[in-house]
Amino acid sequence: MCTKPKRVGEREMEKSVATLDDGTTCSSWNYSGQRLATGSTVGTLAIFDSVDPSSSSFICTSRCRVHEVGIVKVVWVPPEYGDAVACICADGTLSLWEEVVEDTKPLQWKLCKDFEKSSNQVLDVQLGVSLTSLKLVAAYSNGHVKVYELLDPLELKNWQLQAEFQNAIDSVSKFGKAACLSASVSLIPQRVESPKLSFVLGFNSNITQLNSSKVWEFDQDHQRWLPVAELALPEEEGDPVYAVAWAPNIGRPYEVIAIATHKGIAIWHLGLNPDLDGRLSVEKVALLSGYEGEKVWEMEWDMSGMTLATTGSDGMVRLWQSNFNGVWHEQAAFEPTI
Repeated sequence: MCTKPKRVGEREMEKSVATLDDGTTCSSWNYSGQRLATGSTVGTLAIFDSVDPSSSSFICTSRCRVHEVGIVKVVWVPPEYGDAVACICADGTLSLWEEVVEDTKPLQWKLCKDFEKSSNQVLDVQLGVSLTSLKLVAAYSNGHVKVYELLDPLELKNWQLQAEFQNAIDSVSKFGKAACLSASVSLIPQRVESPKLSFVLGFNSNITQLNSSKVWEFDQDHQRWLPVAELALPEEEGDPVYAVAWAPNIGRPYEVIAIATHKGIAIWHLGLNPDLDGRLSVEKVALLSGYEGEKVWEMEWDMSGMTLATTGSDGMVRLWQSNFNGVWHEQAAFEPTI
């Protein structure tokens, strides 16, 4: 796995970090950036570790077969709960795998939870820590989202369904059956001063009411999830959403969320203080160009919440930043090499 920047200062450079298996479809760094998990078309989960902590080179230290079909997404569990990953497979199933030690055997990855199978496929998943426990948020092909809660912090196999609802401010049952091609969910990055769990969710579906990105927050007093903001202008509310990404917040008086649609990547500011109706103020501050006619696949913020990395159907990896005047621009573009 290596990338070749089109422009970085005055010269080009290339650096190999890891050699991934043939057929690799997805990857995910753990929270410290010290481990890499990948999934493949043949259902193999591979874990890469750095032999030398001072080195940026990684080698594969473990492989296990998690399914007979391909893995389309892999996500690390927060580090407080050990080394574990959630895997979504091509048939829409969701499972949790944990690295364990048994007697004198070496470390190995084992299935610790297989979530119930249904006619509705899991499209995306994220995990986060709330005030009380670990939560798993899964988006489904029927436009619903399910929130699972871990019952025992020492047992990753014991989960219960906390809530299930549609990604709509009003019920959309009267509009017919939803068929969602994809979904994207992003949890608010954890902060000590704000242990509340919130997430943003958008769909690419045939039901316009489901598509637009909504911010959901758990109401502790009434024990329910409420939509506190909608990140779409009135003329954009039905636009299919391809990807969402919530930026880490280090001292800003507002949150920053990126939303990708066919019109480009919108940068939104989300207020911190709710109004009398419990809603948060929103402001669209930028629309990043560069993906005209292309589809954005994935977006990721750096740890400071200052740089946004994006990938799309044009095969490029782009880095975006804003200057001191708040104007967003493309900082660099990388072309993957073989």
